This record gives sequence, structure tokens and C-alpha cells, in this order.
Amino acid sequence: MYFLTGWPRRLLCPLKSEEEPFHIQPNSQRFYFAVLSETQLSIWFSRPSVLIVSYIESVKAAAQFGFYQQAEWKPDDSMIAVAAANGYILMFDVVGGGEDKYLYEPVYPKGSPRVKVTPEEQCAPALSLEMKRPIDLEAPITSIKSLQEDLLVSTADGYLHILHWDGVSNGRKAISLCTVPFSLDLQSARGGPSLDLEGLYIRDMEYCVTLDGFAVVLDDGRLGFISPVASRFTAEQLQGVWAADVTDGTCVAVNNKYRLMAFGCASGSVLVYMIDTTTGSMQLSHKLELTPKHFPDVWNKTGSVKLIRWSPDYSVAMVTWECGGLSLWSVFGAHLICTLGEDFAYRSDGTKKDPIKISSMCWGAEGYHLWVITSREEAELVENMEEAPPPTQTKQAGILQFHFIKSALTVNPCTSNQEQVLLHGEDRLYLTCGDPTQVPSSSSDGPHTPHPHNLAHGLEGSPLHHRSAPSPNSISQGLSTLLGHKHWHVVQIHSTYLESNWPIRFAAIDTAGQCIAVAGRRGFAHYSMSTRKWKLFGNITQEQNMTVTGGLAWWNDFVVVACYNFTDRQEELRLYLRSSNLDNAFASVTKLHSDTLLLNVFRDLIVLFRADCSIFLYSIERRHDGPNPSACVELLQEVSMSRYIPHPALVVSVTLTSVRTETGIALKAPQQACMAESIMLNLAGQLIMLQRDRSGPQVREKEDQKKLLPFCPPVVLAQCVENVWTTCRSNKKKRHLLEALWLSCGEAGMKVWLPLFPRDHRKPHSFLSRRIMLPFHINIYPLAVLFEDALVLGASNETVLYDGLYYSNSKGREPLEVAFPYCTVERTSQIYLHHILRQLLVRNLGEQALLLAQSCAALPYFPHVMELMVHVVLEEEATSREPIPDPLLPTVAKFITEFPLFLQTIVHCARKTEYALWNYLFAAVGNPKDLFEECLMAQDLDTAASYLIILQNMEVPAVSRQHATLLFNTALEQGKWDLCRHMIRFLKAIGSGEMETPPPTPTTQEPSSTGGFEFFRNRSISLSQSVDGIAAGKFNLQKTFSMPSGPSTKGSERWSKDSDCAENMYIDMMLWRHARHLLEQVRLKDLGCFSAQLGFELIGWLCRERTRVARLDDFVMALKCLHKDFLWPFPVIPACSTSSCGCRQRLLKSQSADSLLNSDMDTAPPQASARNSNHTWLDGLGALGPEPKEMNTSSSHGGPQTQEAFLSPLTNKTEECSIGSATDLTETSSMVDGDWTMVDENFSTLSLTQSELEHISMELANKGPHKSQVQLRYLLHVFMEAGCLEWCVVIGLILREATVIKQVVNFLDSPEVPPETVQSIRSGLLGVDAWASTDCLGYKPFLTLIRPQLQKLIETAVEQVQPEAFQPGASSPNSKLTEPQHGCPRAEDSRGPAPLGLALPSEPPGGLVTEDGGAPEEQEEQAADEGAYDCTLS
Repeated sequence: MYFLTGWPRRLLCPLKSEEEPFHIQPNSQRFYFAVLSETQLSIWFSRPSVLIVSYIESVKAAAQFGFYQQAEWKPDDSMIAVAAANGYILMFDVVGGGEDKYLYEPVYPKGSPRVKVTPEEQCAPALSLEMKRPIDLEAPITSIKSLQEDLLVSTADGYLHILHWDGVSNGRKAISLCTVPFSLDLQSARGGPSLDLEGLYIRDMEYCVTLDGFAVVLDDGRLGFISPVASRFTAEQLQGVWAADVTDGTCVAVNNKYRLMAFGCASGSVLVYMIDTTTGSMQLSHKLELTPKHFPDVWNKTGSVKLIRWSPDYSVAMVTWECGGLSLWSVFGAHLICTLGEDFAYRSDGTKKDPIKISSMCWGAEGYHLWVITSREEAELVENMEEAPPPTQTKQAGILQFHFIKSALTVNPCTSNQEQVLLHGEDRLYLTCGDPTQVPSSSSDGPHTPHPHNLAHGLEGSPLHHRSAPSPNSISQGLSTLLGHKHWHVVQIHSTYLESNWPIRFAAIDTAGQCIAVAGRRGFAHYSMSTRKWKLFGNITQEQNMTVTGGLAWWNDFVVVACYNFTDRQEELRLYLRSSNLDNAFASVTKLHSDTLLLNVFRDLIVLFRADCSIFLYSIERRHDGPNPSACVELLQEVSMSRYIPHPALVVSVTLTSVRTETGIALKAPQQACMAESIMLNLAGQLIMLQRDRSGPQVREKEDQKKLLPFCPPVVLAQCVENVWTTCRSNKKKRHLLEALWLSCGEAGMKVWLPLFPRDHRKPHSFLSRRIMLPFHINIYPLAVLFEDALVLGASNETVLYDGLYYSNSKGREPLEVAFPYCTVERTSQIYLHHILRQLLVRNLGEQALLLAQSCAALPYFPHVMELMVHVVLEEEATSREPIPDPLLPTVAKFITEFPLFLQTIVHCARKTEYALWNYLFAAVGNPKDLFEECLMAQDLDTAASYLIILQNMEVPAVSRQHATLLFNTALEQGKWDLCRHMIRFLKAIGSGEMETPPPTPTTQEPSSTGGFEFFRNRSISLSQSVDGIAAGKFNLQKTFSMPSGPSTKGSERWSKDSDCAENMYIDMMLWRHARHLLEQVRLKDLGCFSAQLGFELIGWLCRERTRVARLDDFVMALKCLHKDFLWPFPVIPACSTSSCGCRQRLLKSQSADSLLNSDMDTAPPQASARNSNHTWLDGLGALGPEPKEMNTSSSHGGPQTQEAFLSPLTNKTEECSIGSATDLTETSSMVDGDWTMVDENFSTLSLTQSELEHISMELANKGPHKSQVQLRYLLHVFMEAGCLEWCVVIGLILREATVIKQVVNFLDSPEVPPETVQSIRSGLLGVDAWASTDCLGYKPFLTLIRPQLQKLIETAVEQVQPEAFQPGASSPNSKLTEPQHGCPRAEDSRGPAPLGLALPSEPPGGLVTEDGGAPEEQEEQAADEGAYDCTLS
């Protein structure tokens, strides 16, 4: 409602005086403030906040009258009455200045376009004070209040004096309090005068216009209400009622709009009473008090209540106590601000501040300021900060001004847009709407489009609402536009308009949130968010000739204004088109016969509430007859409410809605759902509903459409209502939320009047009510409701301390920046769906809860709603001290099982709840073992892993190991590597007995993780491929395994020293079984990925399995599988296949050139350094030069982290390239981010002709994606090291590397090679030859190339050779490869290491893993690659 903003301002009195001011009293309009000190009466002006005149009493008169105590203004501002201590009432005339009309005038710089058109609005007037004859009441005065033409004064001798303002005519009346009969209610028998009032007097009193009586506090602390029986006050015609059982009253303030009386008590709380209309007794409505929950240290230490002040619009009350401090409450008790805690009470270093003590305070115009006079001790405390001045020195008096911004709902409750939060300060507006570019267009394809903004409260990618109809009433601002960020959209109000029309009284925003209108003292102005410009009246006279009385609203692109025309002295309803100039020539004007108090718009209807308590309905129609569109307004219906409304000022808001009770469910007439079915009136906090009477004959509707149905008598729906929200939109999918009525009820939280629908068009139960009122508490003050999104928007005060800046400056007066924190207003929002679902379940309306929940299941935070519901019920029931007769948790659990996210909801809730409550939770929802198995069946492995942690805490280790094994095997099968790594860690933790807590996720890996790469540790291999970037995918780098920088350990020391050997063996067995399974199914890509991701020692394992599962029988089948797995195209025969054999031989020589050309020309990453891009492929084929080349292994799709790897070819005279070991890899270099590339032969310097170039490009066309080539070469080296020669042959065939086949055939001479292998390779190659002849002719040229090796295989018998002779026939004499011993490292035989980043990708299907869908961007990348390769030469 109201929010503090900025720092308070200190106003200094220009007159030096020894007296401190102690009382401030505003006039009725709050433009002038009377300030009293002991012998001075001063008048201040509000804008600019300056002192106008000061009257100083003479010493002689001060001795006679005594010091001043209180002041009161005459309602027409022409007089001020001051009560003096010796029982005198002093009357002052306020006289306008003679010659000098203005005390202050604005001065504009030369050349300024501004002119003083309405000077009286911009200047501080010159006034003077003249004292009239004093009135002696002969007793100390306790209270003084203005009552229309009279002045009411209470004195300490128990009398109530009624004086005329002129003080002379008609004498004066005095009524003794003892003669007023008091009772507990007006119905009980009236006794005579109450004897117990003897000697008592009225301590404080205030007149309430709408109750027509006085709320009084007697000096013994009793509270009462005195009302006249007839219209005039005389002793015989007064009667009083007591408030029962209260004896500690201190002060009172009345709320005319809501008919409430707020009494301050010595206990520190404020009791708010209402008068029961039937019995006339005083009934306690609610209390305003600080609770120990929110203010544990001050709630009972505030002292008695000193002052209560209602804001000018009566929507909030400010309270201060004897011990100091300010606190703000809404009218029905929602707490908004308190200065007794947090940054108001403590400095930034933690020391406590003394609360500010207040002697008097009042609200400024429209509630934008609170004028506060601090008490004397406070002023002295501030002055003592100066170097103790001598006591005789005069001081400057000071007044503090606190600044507020308030919700537009307080004064213009008919804001035509209910989904925006609109706040206004005295010179600016705060809006929640987003940029105009983000307003959803009605032409969008789908109903839900993800939005770039992230929402507050972790709500991501929310749907925007698009509707087919482009009418403005049907647009809902998307969630993201309203919640996209925490910042306000602040709009400065145009200074020209503000200067002559301050203060702003009304503000309204349109449905789309793009146009705002504001109205001040005269005229109005509007602002467009899209153009960021204000529109003001071109003719200043037109602006000054109207004042807005009943508020503003938007209808489509028209501003609807209820105003008073000064020229014609006539109330009018005007509509101005937004796009045309702001001028009466373009306005559509309808004359009205009575003052308009409230205005609202519903679809194409205007509803007006008038001062004669009648409601008028008008229809609006858009016309295009002239050059500009205009609106035609026609009166439809008039409803008199004078029987039900005691005073027109009591009506807070009037709203038309489509909400109704009896026909709300009937599906036979769905079009009626859009009609204005009922009128909602907020009558002093009572929500009254008038429905159309459908009981009469329905025929007349068809005969005459213009004839509208009459309304039934009103029904009271709810009490203590501050605000009402409803929408005119309809949405069949979310009928519950859109046809509901939302109420804000102060401290009682919110209420929703929810419709109940029969399911599947069944006949509703006769006993089932059609609607239900559900209360729920929220933590914010609601300012707007997002209907479809099940969210409440609000605002809250936040504070920032800046006192550290000023500690050095301790000589002068303590700056306000030290005494007070800087106040800001934050946007807040809250989900309420779980409250409503729970309320429905409590009332056994599970079917309705299910319908409502299913309609909201698409909301991004629906899982959060479910968790909240379980969590709140669990906390309440599991921690309850008494047994709960009818627990709700089983019902909630059963309800959640209706939704697919049941398993996640339960486990997330359990993980966020303390362990002690788990048994209670799982007793209601089911055994965690069963839930774990359900997750496995549903393939939801991440949720299953969460259940595993629950099982680990609730079950014995054997059970958790059994379930962990199940999950580990499933994760391996599905290639969920991240989960696999966690499972390995988890199984080890169980084995080593770390049972208390689940072990934390490691960021670096144990020494074992080098796995399949250990053979590279100290061995040199040569590369011919660049390292290409690969998408890091969805795995976080912190969680992936990294390679250690230290030397690798032997196999027996694989896992960390403290781990159990048996446990490691157990894990190894599972890993071996999975590797065997992959190899049997010829899933090499998956095998490589599995090895890289889990650090599996592939080479060592292959060495052991060389004669078992690593055997290969069907070469053709394996070849086809590899083609499919690596997206490798089958080779094509070039058109010029008849070319000479010599050309083909030369091509063979250039085999390595292809790969280099491929790396440099096609797929060099864009991040490669400039030095790299200078190389042409010819440089690569010739001398590479001494400088190193850089390649980037970063993720090509912007992975989480970029890792550089440097490939340094070391060139010597024979142009040989050798590459160093992987020893220099850093720990953070991820194994998920790169590729290994290998070279198998020397580079040859070639000079190429045109025809040879064509052959090279033909070779490129027959190659697969570069990434696959890199992966195949890596696998080739793995199999070569492990001695799995059949696999080497198959990979050599697919890569069409003749040298590989040649090497393998040379190996076959070694006695180490078993004869079965030789036989297998021979038959395998023959099988491939036969298959190529029939099915794949593209392989024939290559098979022709390797014909000599094939012949050698067929002809040569297997010979026995010495074991040492087994070595690869590498063409380089320097790189001798010796036989691997189960992957153990060998001494390197290289001239120098070069660092190299290696990794296998984790994203399907780009990496070494196959999954069904694969990431779309990877597939596109491959498609592009294939496009580059699958070309044939003509």
C-alpha cells in the first residue's frame, strides 16, 4: 500500500528561537500546516515546504494565557483555534496578504518556454495572523476538535464545550460528561446518568463523519463512543457505549472511510473497533501490534501508544510509541513498515541506535509525506553532537519529512489493469511492466513460447500467453514481462504539469501496460511507454477548467475520465482518444446529474458510483464516422443503492464482474460467462455482491436485447476486504483461476472465492456448493494478481545503510543519512497455488483440487508448488506435539501420485527436510526401495540416484550396495557418464564404511582416472590431424574427471590407498562386463567414450581379452557397423576410375597429405591463431617451418570452460613429425573436450598437378566427418598397442590406410601372434573382398592397392620368429614401438615432448556415444560435414 522511500528531509525554521516546536496540525486540504511551540504559532506551506508566517505571543499575554498546547483549523481554513495551558481558547484569523500576494514565486531562466499561466498554483501565498478575543473556559483543556461550524472542546473538569467559530454569537453550551448515559449497547435498558463518571474527563476524542459520533478516551483509560440521538448536540440527546474490558486507552484516531476507531493502549497495541449496526455496540475488529515472531526484542518494550494517524485516503495508519519508533499498518492490520528493527535500529557496525522519539506528526497532501516533529530530548540529543553550545544560544527548529510512494489502488481502486503493479510518488510513477517489445503478439503460432528472461524465484522459461483475439481485454501480460527482473520501470511525471497541478491524485494504467494516465489538482496527462512521451493539454485553460472527481480508467485506447467542469458547473463523463491531441475538441462528453465518486470499466461497459448512492451502467461503442475514431456512450441501467449504503463516502470500490453463483456452472449458455453478471461493492470493508435476477421470465431477453435484467438484493460475501481483483478474460483450460474472485484482507491474508465445477459435464451434487471461499496467508502485501500464472505480485520496503560514510564528520549536526537507512522499494512475488490445493484437500474436495492442478501443470514452477505443499504439511504434522486425528499427509501423497513428477517431488522434499522426519514422510508415501525401483522402471536415473542417498541413510549397507549396483549398470547401459562417476564414488564410499553422510562430489579425480590413456604417458606418437572443438554438452566441467599431473600408478594401486581392494575389484568386474558387452556388439564408439569418461584402462583390458572377446570373426559385419556408428560414407568410385596405375600410386604417396589438407583447409577452428591461418596446405605438405602451430580444443558450442592445447610439430631434415606425451596435461583439462589425432607416416614433399588435386578432393568426398576420423585413429592406436590385429585391419580398411594393413601383415610374422589370428585376418580380408565385389565397389580400388599384402597372407606360411622381433613396421626409423605389457608405461623414445589436450566428447552423437535422439546441433554439424565429404568427381 504505502512504502517509505529515500531519506527523510529536515526542514529548518529560518527564525532562531529557544523554543522547540512540539505540535503540528494540517488544514483540511493538507496544504498548510500549523506548528506550535510554547509561545509561537507558525504556518508552513506544503510545496515548496517553507515557513509563511509566525505569530509570537508577548511575554505579558503568555503569562496570562499560559503556553500553547494544541491547535485546530476551521474547515474553510479561515481561522485557527489554539488551546492554551491556563484554560483559554485563542482564536486567530488567517488573512491573505494585501499588496504582496505571494511570498515565494518561481523564477525561470531567460529563454525558458514556461510561462506563469496559473500563478496561484505555483507560489507560496503571503498570509498574516490576527488574534481575536480569547475565550476563557476556566479549566485546563484536554482536547480540541473541529466539528463543521462548531468547535468542540473537552476540559479537565469533565465538561464538553460546544463553541461557535466566531466565538461571539449564540453563546456556548457546556455538557457535563456525568449526564451522558453509557451502556454496553444501545438495546439494553437505558439507565440514568452513569455515576461512575464522576470526576472523569475526556483525554482524547475525534469526530467520525460516517458514524456521526465521537470516539473518546477517558482519563481512566476506558474507551467509548458518544453519538447524538438527534442532529444537534445537547445534553439530553447524547448517548454513549463502552468498549468492554479495556482500561488502558491512551489516544484515538477514526477512519471515516471504513467506519473504524483505532484506540492506542498503554500495552503498546492498537485496538481497532467498529460499531455493530444492529445493536450499536462497540465490537473489536482487529489489533495492530508487533508480534514476537517478527520483532522478538521490541514487541513488548515499546511503551504506550502515543499517536495514531490515518493517511488522507484512510488506507493505512501510522503509529508511534512513547519509547519512539514509527510503524505502518494497512487498514485491516497487514504490517508494512516498522522502524524498531533491522537497519533502522542498528548501525552498520552492529551497535544499537536509539529509536526516534516523536512528539507530533501528520500526513501531508495525498499521503506523499509524513511531517514529524521530534521530541525535545531527541532534538537535544542531535544538538549535543555539536560542541556543547552555551545554554542561552538560540536554536533552529527542525521538522522531518518522510517520503512515501503508494499503490494506485488506494485512491483509484478501479485501475483498469489488474495484473500490473502501479505505484506513484509525488513526482514519479513505478511500474512493473516490461519493455513494449516483449508484449505478446496475438498472431503467435503456439500457445506457449519460451521467453528469454529468467524469472524471479528461480522460475525459468515461463510461457507467454497468446490469444487468438486481438482485443486488448484478452491480452495477458506474460509472466516474463511482469516478473522478468527486480527493477521498476520509473517514469518521471512531466514537470510542467506537476508544477501547476501538484499533488497527483489519481493514476491508471491500461490493459497492455503501455499507457499511463495521471490526474492532479486540475486536468490530467497521459504517457506512452512505447514513445516515452507525455501528452498534456495544448490549451491550458481547458486543463484548468476541469478537475477529475471519480477517477481515471482506460478503455482500449481511450482514457475514461469522470470530472467536474468549472465553466459549466457540471459533472461530466469524458473519453479522450490516446492517439489524438489532448483537447476537448476530440473528447466525447456525457453530462451527468450528480457527483461521481467512483468509476470502473468492464469490457465495453462503464460503471459509475455517484454521490446519491446510485450505480449507473453505460455502454461504450467505438465509432469511425469522423477523421478520428470516437466513442459513443449510452446509458444502459440505473441501480439505486441508497437503502443499503448509509453514507456514499463508505464505498471503497465498485467493480463489474462475470462472477455469479447460481448459473455459474450451467454449461448450456457459455456465452453468458462473458457478460457483466454482477456488481461488487466494497462497502467500508464489507464485500457486497448484486447479481442479476434470472428468476423472472427469460423471454423478454430475446424480444428486446437492450432491456437488461434487474439486480437481486445484495449479499455480503466477505468482511475486512481491502482490495478485490477479478478479470474479464476467459480461458477454458483455467476456468478455476479466471472465474475466481481474489480478495486482500489485511492481516487475515488473502481469500479466493473459487468456483467448483462438476467433472466431465456430470450433473453437480445437490449438496455441493457452487463456490467456496478459501483463506490463505502470504508473506507479501498483494498489489496485483496474475490469474493464469497463479502468482501474486507485491512490493516491500528494503533498507540500505550508508552511515559508514559519515563517521569522520562528527563535529556538526548528525546527518540524517546516519540516523536513518536509505529506503528502497523492491518488487516481490509469491506463489499461492499450494495453499489453495491444500485447502481443497482439507475440505475433501480432491476432485476439484485435481482439476485445478491439472490446469496449472504446465507452469514452470508447478514442481515447486507440489514440493511446497508436501513440505508444509509434513513440517506441521511431523513436528506436532499432539497426535493428529485426521492427518492430511496421506491425502496429499495420494494427490501427488496423480502427476508424473510424483517421484521427484517426494525425493526433493525429503532431501530438503531433516532426517528425523523421513520416517513419517515415507510411512505416508511408500517405501523408498519401491520408489527407487519405480524410478528405474521409468528410466528416471537422476531421481533414482537421489533415492539412493535416502536408502543409504535408512537401510543397511548391503541394501544400498544392491540398489547402487542396479543403478550403476543401468547408467552404464544408457551412457549417463556423469551418473556413472558418482556411482563409482558412491560404491567406494559404501565399501570403505563412510556411512554417515553421502560423500561430496570430487572436483579432481583419483590417480586411476588416466585409464585408457596410460599407454601415452611416456610414449611418443605422431599425429596428422588437428584437434577439433567439440561441444562440452550438458556436463559441468567441475564434475568431469580430469587427468592428474603426477606420474601414473600401477594397476594394483588403481584406487586411493584407503579404499577396499574388494570394493575396487567389484567395480572393476562391472566395468569389464560392460566393456565386453560393448565389444561383442561392435559398439566401438561407445567403448571409446566409456573408456574416456570413466578412466577405464582400455589397453590393459584389451591385452587380457585379446584372444577372447577382442577376437573378430565377421569383418564385413564389423565394417558395416563402423560405417554406421561413425557416420562414415561408403566409398564411391570416381568417374575417371580408368586412370593409370601410376597416378594411383602417386595418390598413395599423398595419403598423409589428405589428412593435413583436411585439417588446415576445412576444419581449422576459427579461434586458431593468426600464425596458424598464414599456413597454406602447401606449407603443410612442404617444410612446416620451425614455429609451432596452435589448435584450440575448446568446445565449439561455447562449453562451460575453454581449454587450450598446443600441438608442436618438431621438424627435422627428414620432415618427420613426432609428438610428445600427455604428461603435461593440467588437472583442469577436461577429458570431455577434445580429440586425439595420430599420424602414421612421414610427410612427403609433393608437387601436385591438376588431376592429382582432383583425386585428393575425391578422397575427401569418401571421408567421414573429421571428428569420426580423429576418433577412429585414436581407436586404431589403442588396438595396435593392445595387439588386437583383427580390429586394426578393419579400422585400416575404413580409413583406407594401406600402411596399416602393411604393418599388420608384417606383424603376423611374429611368433607372438597365434595362428588363429592369422587365419581370422586372412579369411576376414577375403570375405571383405568378396563383399566389395558384389555390394560395395567403392572398396575395390583400395583392395587392389593392398593386393600384395593379401597375396602375402595367402601364400606365406606362418613362421616362428624370436619374441623380441615383434614390433610395428613403422616407416620412421626413430619411432620403435615395443610390445605393450598390459598398458604399463614405457620409456619414451622421442626427441622432446609437446603438450597435447585429449578428450573424447560426451555429447551424442558427436562423441563416442550413441543415443537415440542426439543433440540437434551435433546432428546439424555432422550433416554439414557429410555435405562437405559426399561429393563425386565427374
